[in-house]
Amino acid sequence: MTNPFKNRTNTLNGPATDLVPVTPNNNNDLADVAVALYVETGGTISLITVKGETRSVTVGDLSILPVGVSRVRSAGTTASGIHAFTVS
Repeated sequence: MTNPFKNRTNTLNGPATDLVPVTPNNNNDLADVAVALYVETGGTISLITVKGETRSVTVGDLSILPVGVSRVRSAGTTASGIHAFTVS
């Protein structure tokens, strides 16, 4: 199998290298900062941006939220099936 990512430098200009399930948590950051979130079942997402701001966003089913996220908070999050796009 040919791997087009083998000799490629990770960059924000290209596709994510992984999609990681997210368990919302009020105290712990994501293992790797997300460059975007994918949401299977819509609702509200309470998050902390890479800039350090706490935000609440309402999204629909099967949404992609293209924002850098360091934490998805459990308090205030009703959306489910959340996944983080990462480039690490």
